[in-house]
Amino acid sequence: MAEQIHKSDVAGTTWDPNQYLKFADHRLRPALELLNRVPLEAPQVIYDVGCGAGNITRIIADRWPSATVYGMDNSSEMLEKAAAVPSGIRWIQDDVMTWTPPEPPGLIYSNAALQWVDGHEDLFPRLIGLLPTGSCLAVQMPLSWGMVSHRLMRDTLSDGGPNRAPIGSESLRVAMARKWVEDADIYYDWLASRVSHLDIWETEYVQVLQGEDPVLEWVTSTGLRPILNGLDDADRDIFLNTYRQRLRTAYPMRADGHTLYPFRRLFIVAVV
Repeated sequence: MAEQIHKSDVAGTTWDPNQYLKFADHRLRPALELLNRVPLEAPQVIYDVGCGAGNITRIIADRWPSATVYGMDNSSEMLEKAAAVPSGIRWIQDDVMTWTPPEPPGLIYSNAALQWVDGHEDLFPRLIGLLPTGSCLAVQMPLSWGMVSHRLMRDTLSDGGPNRAPIGSESLRVAMARKWVEDADIYYDWLASRVSHLDIWETEYVQVLQGEDPVLEWVTSTGLRPILNGLDDADRDIFLNTYRQRLRTAYPMRADGHTLYPFRRLFIVAVV
């Protein structure tokens, strides 16, 4: 679940680890920012929920070498990639909505994964409820729903481009219309009374990307996957042709050949 999809969303979505890792440097920065704000000296058991290909999980294991570290994901493709690198990390496949930790957590860490899961009003209190006193939940999620790139995804599904009909099924359009992440104050209200310390902040990264269609490349590895997997070949071609042109207009290449892609993220660190 590096970018996990819950079962109530688009069924059959698969993730390409190699595509996701093309932007490892940009994706690593917020993950490290979150990790650096974890106020624990020596957690004994750590779960990386939505570990994906395990890049951050291995960094976590290096930071706390005496800890038992689990990488948990619901994607077999990602876990296969993670397990290919020898380590002492324990890789487990599970669904965060029903998952029961095999050992009491000292830290539950989740980077860019929980935005794909429905029911945050139940999920976040549930995760807090799994934590013994003195342990920590650390979560980072992209605030991408309102971004131009993601609005254009929904618009293109709805209109298919000039003089065209909507693309794909109504259920796909409804799933993509869901607001992935709530505003920060909502999470505060859900968590504040349950924890002893709560730190919530937002950061906008102005990402400098390279290539002919770098924003399309970026979203192809994450937010666009449900659409690409939910369309047949003909509709996928129509969608991509229209969406590509709209992204080029919205995110023009600069004079030096780079493209700027502002990307905002929400961070939550809660100590029980």
